[in-house]
Amino acid sequence: MIRDAVLHLNNEQPMRADLFEVPTAADVGLRCTNLRTMNGKRPIFVDDSTAVFFFPYLHVRFVEIPPSSLVGSDLPLPLPTAVGAVPGSPVDPEPELDLEIDEDFLRRIREV
Repeated sequence: MIRDAVLHLNNEQPMRADLFEVPTAADVGLRCTNLRTMNGKRPIFVDDSTAVFFFPYLHVRFVEIPPSSLVGSDLPLPLPTAVGAVPGSPVDPEPELDLEIDEDFLRRIREV
């Protein structure tokens, strides 16, 4: 179970839910339980937040699964997509560029 995933539904505020499995491209919808608002309260359109919910992907903008939600599960933690993409990484993702200031260009901008 993936706990505290954030569901971003169309025309709704984000909500937290517990997912039964990681969503895949072959799925037609998202199955979850323990649906609640971001502050932990029961949404007004839900009678029992511990019920099982199924949201067709037509109504789901995206699903946010923080790495902390995967801790304690048997699912692998996601890997960064680029070297240096992880905060605190020793590799800087953007090398410093030596930019020269074009004084003539700046003068023309100031004149406008």
